[in-house]
Amino acid sequence: MANSAWAQLDTGKSTITIVAKQLGVAMNGKFKKFDATINFNPAQLPQSSAKLEIDMATFDIGAEEYNSEVRGKDWFDTTKYPKATFVSSSIKQGAAGKYDVAGKLTIKGKTQDVVVAATYKQDGASNVFDGVLPIKRNAFNVGEGDWKDTSVVADEVVIKFHIVTVAKK
Repeated sequence: MANSAWAQLDTGKSTITIVAKQLGVAMNGKFKKFDATINFNPAQLPQSSAKLEIDMATFDIGAEEYNSEVRGKDWFDTTKYPKATFVSSSIKQGAAGKYDVAGKLTIKGKTQDVVVAATYKQDGASNVFDGVLPIKRNAFNVGEGDWKDTSVVADEVVIKFHIVTVAKK
């Protein structure tokens, strides 16, 4: 399947989660709705590409009162910035069987150049991509006002993805 053209996201098997620390305690959340367009061939990395689009209003930290707070202006401001995106600019062979996926990550209207170390494997008719991307939330203005201070909610947030695609029929 890696030799096929554009692949289709398997939404039932794919996940995008984040881990943040509040008062030193890890908090996990997930995005319930996102889309990915991946064209990947390990033998043709210069022609390979990836694009992810996340519906920020679907973030779930496990309690609606917190979900509402995070959708608000100080955090994701989902009314003004409903989507976060990642668009690759290059995919190269990395260390230890990983691929370095460089691109632009845009959250809350702020864009940063990032490099994600991702793994790839074929699983039957599916392609599976896993990766971890640490970011600084303040670089994207996530947590404004009183929340900008990192003594309560740490600046580092870890984005984890497990993307499963199948060839388009």
